[in-house]
Amino acid sequence: MPPLSQGILLCLFSQLLFGVLYLFSHWMKPLGGTDVFALRMLTMAAGIWLMTLYSIGLPALGRFIMRERLATRRDRLLFAIGTANIGSQFWLFMWAPVNGEGVNVATGYFLFPLVMMLAGTLWLKERPNRLQLAALILAAAGVAHEIWTVRSFSWTTLWVCGMYPVYYLGHRKMNVPALQGLTLDLTLILPFAAAYLLWRHESLAVVWQEPRYWLLLPLLGLFSALAMSANLKSGQLLPVSLFGMLSYAEPALLFLAAVFVLHTPVADSAYITYGLIWAGLMLLCLNGWLVFRRPKEAV
Repeated sequence: MPPLSQGILLCLFSQLLFGVLYLFSHWMKPLGGTDVFALRMLTMAAGIWLMTLYSIGLPALGRFIMRERLATRRDRLLFAIGTANIGSQFWLFMWAPVNGEGVNVATGYFLFPLVMMLAGTLWLKERPNRLQLAALILAAAGVAHEIWTVRSFSWTTLWVCGMYPVYYLGHRKMNVPALQGLTLDLTLILPFAAAYLLWRHESLAVVWQEPRYWLLLPLLGLFSALAMSANLKSGQLLPVSLFGMLSYAEPALLFLAAVFVLHTPVADSAYITYGLIWAGLMLLCLNGWLVFRRPKEAV
């Protein structure tokens, strides 16, 4: 199979798995979202470690960890802040669907690429073209409409679209490889997740007593590891513009899951907000398609 076709299939496969993972907190009731998050960290860490050892080997991972240990105090602090950031995102992903914030988190993922583009413009001095600028204006209009209508904006939406770019741009600034960085992040999160489960020992008792969790827990770890590995691999195989376009499938699946499976209520006026944000995303997709179709000589 050509690398381009393989990359497209891997990317879509990872987006589908992320959409399925969004429903695990619902399927694993009566466990709470935080309980599912802690269990996911344990099972996901095991899967990511196996994947890392298989793909790059222990010596390469050891060299990366040693590099981080010998880094400046500032870089170590930035990495630790990034770990706390990504840990909070993993927690929110599992907590939101069963606490009425499923649609708001999906909206945060819709806004994420637009905020990344804005951050690239302000921080990395990248110059947006007309389509990208129009996309930013539409998204800003959607946010402004939501604030004007309900006099507030969901903190979960702001946390996703505002803090996720900090994690990605911080790792880019420190030149942290994606797989090694994620492995170290999960390793650092692991003790806190284990301590929480030991404190919430009644949750472990529920898991032990109900056989359905014996299937759901391995699937939770397997799907998490497969989704991350497929996403990382597709990012290596696809042009950035095409990878960005295909990645918009995840927030669409999260939104559909929140509305039609989790039955999260959506106000009629909110569809204007979502429509403006989605229109901005469509412009980004169009821009990515034009860049992807452009001859290599022009690029």
